[in-house]
Amino acid sequence: MRILIVEDDPLLADGVAQLLRGAGFTADFVGSAELAEAAVAAEKFDLMVLDIGLPGMDGLELLSRLRARHNPIHVLMLTARDALNERVRGLNLGADDYLTKPFAAVELLARVNALVRRSRGQSGQRREFGPLVLDEEAHRAWLSGQPLELPQREWAILQFLLDNLERVLSKERIVAAVCSWDKDMSENAVEVYVSRLRAKLEPAGIRIRTVRGLGYMLEDLPHDAKPA
Repeated sequence: MRILIVEDDPLLADGVAQLLRGAGFTADFVGSAELAEAAVAAEKFDLMVLDIGLPGMDGLELLSRLRARHNPIHVLMLTARDALNERVRGLNLGADDYLTKPFAAVELLARVNALVRRSRGQSGQRREFGPLVLDEEAHRAWLSGQPLELPQREWAILQFLLDNLERVLSKERIVAAVCSWDKDMSENAVEVYVSRLRAKLEPAGIRIRTVRGLGYMLEDLPHDAKPA
C-alpha cells in the first residue's frame, strides 16, 4: 500500500510518514497540492492523506480535480477542528474520510487501516490465500498454521503480488510500489527478495512464477486448495 501525504508543515508531514512506514506502509510526502497533482499523474498511489489548508491551491481544489479526472485514489482529509463546512464539502467532493487536527497517531493508523480494508473489499484485518494467512494490522503471517517470518521488504512484495493476483509485475513496478522516494532498491534486490519468498512459500504450494523478460506473477491456487 503506497501512501502520499500532502502537508505543508514539514515536521508534521515527516512525522506522519515515519508513523506510516513503521506500520509497514510505503509513504512519501509533498508540501503543496501542485506537487501532489504532479506526483499522482506520474506514479500510482493507493491512498492520499490530504491537508485542506495548503498554500496556493488548497486541498479541496485538488480533491475536486482528482475526482473530475475519475482518479479512484482513497483520500483521508486533515482538517481544522472547527472547520465543519470544509469537512462537509470535502466529503461531498468525494473524500473517503476525514481527521481533525490535532489527532492521535493511533487514530490516524486506525483510519488508514480501515481505508485499506475498504479498498480491498475486506471487513476484517486478515487475508487468506490457501495455507497463507496475513494479519495486516498486527503485521504477522502464518503458513500452514505455523508463524512465518517476513521482513518488511518481503512482506511488501508479497502484499503487492497478492493485490495483483495472476498479473505479471515487472521489477520496475515492484520497486515503485514498495519503495519510498528516499529509499533505494535495485531490480537485482527484487530478485533476491522474490527468491527468499519462493523458498518460504513453495513448500506449501504457493508459486511465484517468473515470466521471462517481463517479471513475476503470483499464480492463483487450484480450486481445491482455496479456503472454503
